[in-house]
Amino acid sequence: MTLSNALQQAWYRPTSWSLCLLPLSWLFRLVAMLRRFCQQRLSPSPALPVPVIVVGNISVGGTGKTPLLASLVDYFIKLGYRPGVISRGYGGDHGDNPMLVTSESTAEQVGDEPLLLACHCPVVVCKDRYQAGLFLLEHTDCDLIMSDDGLQHYRLPRDIELVVVDGERGFGNRHCLPAGPLREPVTRLEEVDFVLVNGSESTAHKDNQDVFQLLPVGLRHLKSGTVISPQQWQGGKRVHAVAGIGNPQRFARSLKTLGLEPILHPLPDHHVFTGEELSFADDLPVIITAKDAVKCAQFGLDNIWVLDVTAVLSSDLLSRLAKRVATLKKST
Repeated sequence: MTLSNALQQAWYRPTSWSLCLLPLSWLFRLVAMLRRFCQQRLSPSPALPVPVIVVGNISVGGTGKTPLLASLVDYFIKLGYRPGVISRGYGGDHGDNPMLVTSESTAEQVGDEPLLLACHCPVVVCKDRYQAGLFLLEHTDCDLIMSDDGLQHYRLPRDIELVVVDGERGFGNRHCLPAGPLREPVTRLEEVDFVLVNGSESTAHKDNQDVFQLLPVGLRHLKSGTVISPQQWQGGKRVHAVAGIGNPQRFARSLKTLGLEPILHPLPDHHVFTGEELSFADDLPVIITAKDAVKCAQFGLDNIWVLDVTAVLSSDLLSRLAKRVATLKKST
């Protein structure tokens, strides 16, 4: 077992040895507080001329943030907005300068999540999200900026903060890194505008938290692009499930809800695929996530399928969010 896996198990299954890391967690929390104070109070950045929505989380690991952000982008497009996304581009080798994601960009350059989101709207990647926002406004006609993650990037002025929570894993032992999974304490949720829990109604922790669900919408053949409904699947029940995401177990459970029997092959989040991870001695189909698909299309394998999902949000939540944005538009 790797150190990373051991830490993650300790975060969600309390162990005595993880308490030894608490002094480091207190130091992490102190440094985070000082960093926030410096960026927001001592040297604040000028506000951007369009509304800025930050979609992030206070914990590490997968929460379903990327498909949620894609659904929000599509929703605001339907309302007549021209949204654009800014992202750090984690895992990409794009240097320190902002870069607009194009059809010729690769995951190695810009990261996997920006490449996926670029199918919905303009996306700019940069380590400095404030510079990414300025670049996006200069090179596109967007009138609404949505930040993929960046809740803790306080150099970026924001109008609305939306935090995504994993309804199954919650906040673990509620300690900050490295003793726990949190980037900021749970009390940070009291300051944000919206808290969205990925799960069912029973997983919401407080009355003021909204719930959303990730639902499968189809299976896409990676090489040909053919899309079928889950009911049309004829590849047999046993499949290989390969996932380089933050919570691969959720991916496996999604496949089980479709009546499949996945053999899960978990990989690190943002894993760089070589093609060997998708090759098995048997002839069973291989199903991957949409996030990984943008990195695997180049291999041209015939037995790879992609599980496409969509985030389903309540009409009440969408209405409240749209009203907030409309109010901000009037004041700009």
